[in-house]
Parts: sequence; C-alpha cells; structure tokens
Amino acid sequence: MARMSGKIAIVTGAASGIGLATAKLLVREGARVALVDRDADALATLAASIDGLALPGDVTDAAAVGTAAAAVIARWGRIDALVTAAGISFGKPIVEAEEAEWDRTFAVNVKGTFLWAKAVLPPMIAQRAGAIVTIASQLAIAGGRGNCAYVASKGAVISLTRSVALDYARDGVRCNCVLPGATETPMLERAMARRADPAAARAASRERHAMGRLGRVEEIAAAILHLAGDESAFTTGVALPVDGGWLVA
Repeated sequence: MARMSGKIAIVTGAASGIGLATAKLLVREGARVALVDRDADALATLAASIDGLALPGDVTDAAAVGTAAAAVIARWGRIDALVTAAGISFGKPIVEAEEAEWDRTFAVNVKGTFLWAKAVLPPMIAQRAGAIVTIASQLAIAGGRGNCAYVASKGAVISLTRSVALDYARDGVRCNCVLPGATETPMLERAMARRADPAAARAASRERHAMGRLGRVEEIAAAILHLAGDESAFTTGVALPVDGGWLVA
C-alpha cells in the first residue's frame, strides 16, 4: 500500500525545488496534495500534472493562509500533513544586509512557517492526528559565512518546531524538521550566481560534504515523506540532517 494513501497534505513552496519534489512524491505515495506558492503559473501547471489543488499566495499573508487552509478543509474535510518548504535567501553578511532583506527573510522562513502551522493545528487537533514537517538547514547548526539572515531564520525554524512538538504531542500532532545540506535547487543556483566565481563556489560546497557531492531534491523529499507519514509515528521534535555528512565532516 502507498505510504500516504488517503492522506491530505499541504506543501508550501511547491512550485520549485524541495517543495516541488515533495509534492510529486506525496502524490505518488497516495496523498491528495494542496499546493501553495507565489508563482501562480508554475503552480497551475503542477496542479494539472498531479491533480493537486493550487492555492497561489504569499505565506507571509495571514489572511491568505487562513483562506487557503479553509479551502483545503472545504475540499477534502481534513488536513493530515503540512510541509513548509517555502524559503528565501539573500546571501549577505550582517554588515551588508539591508533591514528590508532581514525582515523579508524572517517573514518567509519563520513567519510563513508559524502562520501555516497555526492554520493547520486546529483541524489536526480536532482529528487528534497530524504531522507538520518544517524545513531548516544544516547551516542552522553548523553556521555559515555570508548569509546571516538565512542562517538565523533557519535556527528559529528549528526552535519553533521543537516548541510546536512539545505543545501538541498529547493532541496527536507531531512536528519535525528536516535540515538539508546544499541541494540542487533554484535557490542554490541563485546563491552560487552571487559569488565572484560560481564554479569555484560550487566545487567548494560539493567538497565540504563528506560524500563529496550536493544533495538531490528527491533525497530531501524522501526524508520529508518519512516524517509526514505513519512510519514516524513515534517521532516528534526532531531536527533531522539530510546533509551528505556536512555536520560530521
């Protein structure tokens, strides 16, 4: 039997990268998936290809989040899993970072996670079952140069994950966090393009991993699937590195 058969899932940041790979995998494993992203055109194309529910919108807009969550309940009657894959990075050290960039990074990465968790928790509590999977980064533990807002925001996501896990464990809701290493995504491509020598930066990142390569979105999606499904029924509050050995190298 498919691991998510009969489950209703929501994926934010679903139009690209880890979110896209996760949405496709959840559907292959039997879930009905609601797709959230600001890129309405890409979202519509994806929804048509996997029979998903497209919910274009900004994860930082509380009203939009509430409306989207209500649409999922209206369509399917429940919410079993939430994956908060929407994220942003400007890639600057603190002296160079603009206040607006800091605010936007925290709005998308942290507030967006907060708003979506807040929206799905009431129906999950009511049904006494649910799994929330947030996305942080190995850099939130290891640290990283030249990306202060992103690293700090992902540390906040880990702390928020643990808080939600503790607060709602007795209500049947689990909350866990995946910490990807450097993974082949459009965000990584943009980060490398900002470097003086993108090819050298990519090579250095690749070699920083113990496995000597970058991650694939499908590998991160597989870890998310595990935490979203019943196989991890006794797991909550975990920050799971999927980082090719970055943290041990």
